[in-house]
Amino acid sequence: MLSQVAEGVLIHQSEFVQSNAVAVQGRAGVLLIDPGVHGGEMATLANDLRELGQPVVAGFSTHPHWDHLLWHAGLGAAPRYGTARCAAAARDELSDAGWKARIAEWIPPDIAEQISWDLFGLITGLPAETARIPWDGPHVWIVEHQAHAPGHAALLIEERGVLVAGDMLSDVLIPMLDLDGTADPIEDYLAALRLLEGAADDVDVLVPGHGSIGGADQVHKRIGQDRAYVHALRDSGVPGDPRLGPSAYGKDFLPGVHARQLQGLARRSERDGTPG
Repeated sequence: MLSQVAEGVLIHQSEFVQSNAVAVQGRAGVLLIDPGVHGGEMATLANDLRELGQPVVAGFSTHPHWDHLLWHAGLGAAPRYGTARCAAAARDELSDAGWKARIAEWIPPDIAEQISWDLFGLITGLPAETARIPWDGPHVWIVEHQAHAPGHAALLIEERGVLVAGDMLSDVLIPMLDLDGTADPIEDYLAALRLLEGAADDVDVLVPGHGSIGGADQVHKRIGQDRAYVHALRDSGVPGDPRLGPSAYGKDFLPGVHARQLQGLARRSERDGTPG
């Protein structure tokens, strides 16, 4: 079911890790951002948009992780965009004949069976330094950074006061660093938070890739919470982060993610000969 979070901005939340698909209404149809995971859910989303008389005229993937590169035939053949780095990472993924099996190793079998893989990763990279998405609708500004994944983009729908944050600023997931794809994952993450902070002054609605939609009061609060977690990770401290608590949404898997991040940073430090 689609729900409106701002004028001309609709959200569909998946059962899979509370993933948020975003539809932005334009003159001839919608820009669909990170459309979802389950094939059945995306088919329902396509039907809901048809009933609203809103065909998909453009798509966008905020970053090149598998759950943000999916598509469904029912959504049509509109151009699908990402940043140049995002699209390059998607091409690299698809160039390996075993890409589907490798991704499936990370997905519960019951989820993998519900995914439509036919149109996976078929995105066009926008030229480097492109400032906004090319489409006939409200200006959607691209805030590119290198936290979490190569070519990750947050999107600022300035006329609607909406920040689509991709896989950052979640109330249910801790920051997840790109430990393999960047020279300085800690600083890249902190730099990304500074960019989002600079874009957030007039934001009324925050849409994370996963988790609850936030109001204006949540934007800087979540930036601060993510920054505190990354500082604790950098200093090998124990974060007092409620997202890692015993009653938190991700209590069954996030402590393991946190431990792996600490281990990964320690290995990098040992390899590079830098203080841990």
